[in-house]
Amino acid sequence: MTVEAYPLAWPAGKPRTPWHKIERSRFEPGNRPQEVANVIAELGRLGARNVVVSTNLRLRNDGLPYARDRAPDDQGVAVYFDYAGGQKCFACDRWRTIEENLRAIYKSIEAIRGLERWGSKSFVDAAFTGFSALPAPSQHAKRSWRQVLGILHDGPIDRAGIDALYRNRARERHPDMGGSDDAMAELNAARAAAYEEIAP
Repeated sequence: MTVEAYPLAWPAGKPRTPWHKIERSRFEPGNRPQEVANVIAELGRLGARNVVVSTNLRLRNDGLPYARDRAPDDQGVAVYFDYAGGQKCFACDRWRTIEENLRAIYKSIEAIRGLERWGSKSFVDAAFTGFSALPAPSQHAKRSWRQVLGILHDGPIDRAGIDALYRNRARERHPDMGGSDDAMAELNAARAAAYEEIAP
């Protein structure tokens, strides 16, 4: 299975945290590139290979996120990797920032490594059965306009709100800004569908 680092490839079958349950963590996370590097290093110590950290952060040529980019509306993080003969995935969107969710994943991996160090290999194997990666949603699967625009709730939204979300997403998706024609076409279709649904 091919997984994209950008945009976020949330694992199929894993429910998203409802927007009203997303909260601030007690972590003291560092900067984005450092948190990504920590996760990759910890997985390397575990023996994982082919790590892909998938978020809605644009990436530099070296694969790390731009440190100064504005935080995206969707703070979810999914980390895919090969381990013990299969692809696994840790995904977290419980916390308010990507950095916090990266730190939560790092801490989870660290705890599993602790089990391995303490001689509980069977516990490690059992733990990873729950993290087997299901196929990520197909890039060609039709997403709702709310998903495309990054709306994490089912509440009402007006035309001005739709336009604001559209403009924010267009900055990332426009071909001149590192996006693609397909991504921009999906965004345009989502705005049209939103207008149609909210029309009086």
